[in-house]
This record gives sequence, C-alpha cells and structure tokens, in this order.
Amino acid sequence: MSPTAHSTSDKKTSAAARVLGSAAAGIAEIGVFHPVDTISKRLMSNHTKVTTLHELNQVIFRQAAAEPFVKRCFTLFPGLGYAACYKILQRIYKYGGQPFANEFLTKNFKDDFDGWFGPKNGKALMSATAGSLIGIGEVVLLPLDVLKIKRQTNPESFRGRGFLKVLADEGFGLYRGWGWTMARNAPGSFALFGGNSFAKEYIFGLKDYNQATWTQNFVTSIFGASASLIVSAPLDVIKTRIQNRNFDNPEGGFTILKNMFKNEGITAFFKGLTPKLLTTGPKLVFSFAMAQSLIPAFDKLLRK
Repeated sequence: MSPTAHSTSDKKTSAAARVLGSAAAGIAEIGVFHPVDTISKRLMSNHTKVTTLHELNQVIFRQAAAEPFVKRCFTLFPGLGYAACYKILQRIYKYGGQPFANEFLTKNFKDDFDGWFGPKNGKALMSATAGSLIGIGEVVLLPLDVLKIKRQTNPESFRGRGFLKVLADEGFGLYRGWGWTMARNAPGSFALFGGNSFAKEYIFGLKDYNQATWTQNFVTSIFGASASLIVSAPLDVIKTRIQNRNFDNPEGGFTILKNMFKNEGITAFFKGLTPKLLTTGPKLVFSFAMAQSLIPAFDKLLRK
C-alpha cells in the first residue's frame, strides 16, 4: 500500500506539555463554570416536574430560594474544593491521557483501522477509540466526583464530616455506581473525541490535528461536546442520582432506572439535557478547545 493511502499521524507532543495544557484548561474551566455545573446537577437530581419559574427557583436555590439574588448566587459554589481537585485531575487524565492511548493504537493497530474504515475514517476512529478507553479508566477519580456532586445536591449527607472523615467512613462505598460511570464514559468519550476528530478531518481537512488553530479547535469541540452530551445523557442522569443520595441509601442503578420508567417516564432520562447543552456544553467546548490549543503551545515553548 502506498504511503499516501495511509492516514497520517499527528506530531507527538511532550508529556509535560500535555499535563500543563490540560491542567490550565481545567483551572480555567472550574473558575468560570462551577456555578453552572451546580445548576445542571440540581436539575438532574430533581424528581418532580417543573412547570413554573417559582418551582425552577426552588429546585436551583433550595433553602435560599427566597433570599436576594446575589445571596442566592453564592449558594451555587458548594464543593468547590472537591470540584477543583476533581476537574483538574480529570482534565489532565482525559485530555492529557488520550494522546498516549491514541499513540498506542496508532503504533499497534493503524493498519487495521485504515484497512477496515479507510485512512481518513480510520484516523478519526482511532482517536475516538482512544478517548473511549481513557473514559473507562476515568472511574479511578470517581470518589472526588461523588463528593463534589453530594456537596452540590445533597450536603446533608456529610453530617458535619470533613473530607478525611468521609473517606475513612465510606471507603469503597465512594465507588458506588462505578459500573454506570464506566457505561456512561465509554460512549461519551468516544463521541467527544470522535466528533472532534471527524470535524477536523472532514470540515477542515487537517492532516495533523495538533496544527489546528484556536478557531478550528473551538468549532470542532462544539461537534464533539454536543455528541458526547447527547449520547451519555440517559446514563448520566442515573449516575448522578446514584451519587447524590445519602451514603446509607443502598438503592442501585437498576432500581433507579425502573423507578424512573415507572414514575417519570422516558423523558426522565433526558432531564437536564437542554440546560446541559446550554451550560455544560459551553464548559466542555471551552476546556476541550483550550486544552487542544494549549498543549501544542506549551510543547513549542518547552522545546525552545
């Protein structure tokens, strides 16, 4: 097979650049979007129908619903410490780790992907598959995600306990819902990196994805983020409800799924999707585009 028949590989960036670029993206994201994330989580955790602005206000601001607007806004920052630790580590792992997985697949399975799907599709699907593998492994960070969500949606579950006390008391219970998390992350990350790669391949015709401009990264991140949120929405609702309940509540994912079908109907699996696309979507686009732009920039800087 001629060299031009193969998909070309991206220029390799250093590990330090991947860590720095991803961490910077995570820090910027948490600084701008934590209140938005809190609103999204509270909407997904709500079990009742919301038909009026008054009810929406109650769901979002809870006990502070009657407070002045500025004071209500300050209640949207619970769990900021957990969120910062989780988000920065998650972005380093996800955005910085996916290129390593992609390089592994390129080195060992490039010809297979090219043969099965063609050079252009093969390269994009390798990137998507690498993202899916990284997404599955993201479950190791689950305890920090659980604590963040509980702080945002169910702070009473802490009962005055600090971080170390919760870790000692709950142990591996903080990994409750790990199977649902992996089931959500695998297709979600596949769609994120796949949608992004296909957009770079077919909209901009990029041979080296790392050479994308900020504008190109922003546009392609919109495709990836939208696909990821839509694909993972049903499992994300189940995962959130598993994580936000009290520590001593043994209700499992399948019980939650059955009760959602019975009491709320099929639309319950897409609760919070519209605000999530409008809120979490920009957050994901922002951090993903920033990471993709900063990693090559840090790489150039470190090579000087």
